[in-house]
Amino acid sequence: MHLSVIIPAYNEENRLSFTLKDIDRYLSRQNYEYEILVVDDGSKDRTVEVVRSLVLKIKNLVITGYKNNRGKGYAVRFGMLEAKGDYRLFTDADNSTSINQIEKMWPYFKKGYDVIIGSRDIKGAVLDPPQSWLRNFLFGEGFKLYRKIIVGLWKIEDTQCGFKGFTKKAAESIFSKTRIERFAFDPETLVLAKKQGYKIKEIPIYWKNDLSSKVNFKSILRMAKDMLVIRWNIIKRKYN
Repeated sequence: MHLSVIIPAYNEENRLSFTLKDIDRYLSRQNYEYEILVVDDGSKDRTVEVVRSLVLKIKNLVITGYKNNRGKGYAVRFGMLEAKGDYRLFTDADNSTSINQIEKMWPYFKKGYDVIIGSRDIKGAVLDPPQSWLRNFLFGEGFKLYRKIIVGLWKIEDTQCGFKGFTKKAAESIFSKTRIERFAFDPETLVLAKKQGYKIKEIPIYWKNDLSSKVNFKSILRMAKDMLVIRWNIIKRKYN
């Protein structure tokens, strides 16, 4: 299996069908083996039913998951460790980043990079439409500075973009050690990648800005708290 695409999903009955069909259109034209793995994060709506209705229509589509909501970080970990691909990509259910952006990753995988992350904050990235200055300050630049101070990763501009690729070895090594279950799992993942000596590459992507994003001020406060947990884990050498 060449590629596994992991999609964490919580109450995504309205957006997931379009995303899966778009991914299928792209992957069905490729000349490698792949799987599309939807991880249901304890949804309360018809997310599971929507995916099951597409299983016979979309090649290599798999629905997996668990009963109780645990958070995006837990869902991505679950999918990464259940996947079979030599390369493993997680992407968001809202299709903010089209699957065709993976084309930008392959050259870097060939160069020996282990972890390749999509970025909205480096030269060449496109946000459509751009975020408001207030949202960018609260959820973008302000959060970025806080993250760099607390857990480091000074050379990485965007840890939160939901489009990240891993080699099989890196995915299994990193996600078997992650502890954060919600949105702050991204920087924890990169902290672990760095500590384990994996080569990380940040690449610019085209980002379709979803104005109905589930990341809100409450989520930011939770991430700020979890960032302190990551820092504590580093100090206590729990990632060693």
